[in-house]
Amino acid sequence: MNQNTSRRQVLQGLVVTAVVIGFDVVGRGWVTSADASSIFESIPPLDGKLYTDSETVASASVDFGNIIHRRPIAVLHPESIEDIVQIIRFARTHQIKVAARGQGHSTYGQSQVEAGIVINMSTLNKIHFVGTDRAVVDAGVLWSQLLQQTLAQGLTPPVLTDYIELSIGGTLSVGGIGGATHRYGVQVDNVLELKVVTGAGQLETCSPLENSHLWESVLAGLGQCGIIVQATVKLIHAATNVRVFELYYDDLATFTRDQRLLINDQRFNYVEGQLIAKDTGGWRYLLEAASFYSPPNIPDNSALLEGLNYTPGTQQIEDKTYFDFLNRLAPTVAFLKSIGVWSYPHPWLDLFVSSSAVNSFVGEVAANLTLADTGQGPILLYPVKTNRFHLPLFRVPTEEIVFLFSILRTAAPPEDAVVTRMLSDNRKLFEQNRDLGGYKYPVDVIPFSKKDWQQHFGRVWGNLVSAKRRYDPDNLLTPGQGIFVKQVNDMNEF
Repeated sequence: MNQNTSRRQVLQGLVVTAVVIGFDVVGRGWVTSADASSIFESIPPLDGKLYTDSETVASASVDFGNIIHRRPIAVLHPESIEDIVQIIRFARTHQIKVAARGQGHSTYGQSQVEAGIVINMSTLNKIHFVGTDRAVVDAGVLWSQLLQQTLAQGLTPPVLTDYIELSIGGTLSVGGIGGATHRYGVQVDNVLELKVVTGAGQLETCSPLENSHLWESVLAGLGQCGIIVQATVKLIHAATNVRVFELYYDDLATFTRDQRLLINDQRFNYVEGQLIAKDTGGWRYLLEAASFYSPPNIPDNSALLEGLNYTPGTQQIEDKTYFDFLNRLAPTVAFLKSIGVWSYPHPWLDLFVSSSAVNSFVGEVAANLTLADTGQGPILLYPVKTNRFHLPLFRVPTEEIVFLFSILRTAAPPEDAVVTRMLSDNRKLFEQNRDLGGYKYPVDVIPFSKKDWQQHFGRVWGNLVSAKRRYDPDNLLTPGQGIFVKQVNDMNEF
């Protein structure tokens, strides 16, 4: 424990309000935080701090989704990897649930834990090394922070999410998708090595060649088997400039055809797309494509646009610096925060749709979708190539090309009835897409049962179950995902 923080200070927060933290199977009664003082007296020495005050605990019970609120009993701000090892061993001894939290950008309580310990990874944020083809970083480092340092050496991560103020450990736990995914896969496909603290409290190193079973259980593993504490990630040469093309379509089939064309011939470095509301009602389609370059080499607009069937005269072309392009959401986020909308509930829907079903499925959704259904949040639609994906727990349809379809809803007004309606719509659309062979990208807000998770992981479900038993034998990690929540009469499955 930090030498400036006494155990008395650590424990003060535990006796302010009695919070139920578990059931004592010996004494046959519920244990509250007021009863837990003796447990926390045995906290091992830490380099960082363990907070139990009401303000810190309350902040860890809210995420970007602002729908689920689970209150922990303590929040660890680690200053070393050893802090995480020690707190997991402590939690294991006392059967306390644990969840890692990066930037709190989860949408459905995935990084929360009721009456447990949240590890705030943002304090574990050192960039240890930047070389010609890799960087070694703590899991709490933001992609924006890494990017700023690598650009100084003319380097960049191959794939970045649209919003770059996310932690590296956070996106590696789910996948990490972006406009360059059609070329390089998702972010988990661009990692060389990891350091992981397992649910058994063991610090382990893993890579495709060393401890590969843990490697495949942690990347896109939704925090079930271990906490990523350090990553060695790939770097490639970075261009200095970006030419951005915005091309508009009135026909969905033509739009998706051109998107497929672009990712197959790889003429652009970045390909995404959106549904844009028309003033007269309904939707049109925006193909977003970008060519990265460094002068004196300049993109050839005619060659890049050859064979595309966008609506003539609608194209918009703009040049930006490489960093400004990747950081393009910053002004929008600042505005949403300034007017208070950033803190509204966000019942997001993220689906992977088979290429063969995308026109019929998205066309039917769009025919019935209004701005009120989205809260004016963006709607994304863009293709990726599945042969770029190499991690078994990152689940997508089996076709060569699949589409990410995201309705990034904002509950406006921020009322329970609006959230409930959006949740119901999400579940309905998920089931329709599931029946067409689709999957969800598990960063979203869809009520999910254990049966749903079994269906989601399909042929690799058994592998995940065995990995959970091996690396998190007491089922402590990341209960907010709801994957291994113990059910009544279900004592054999954790």
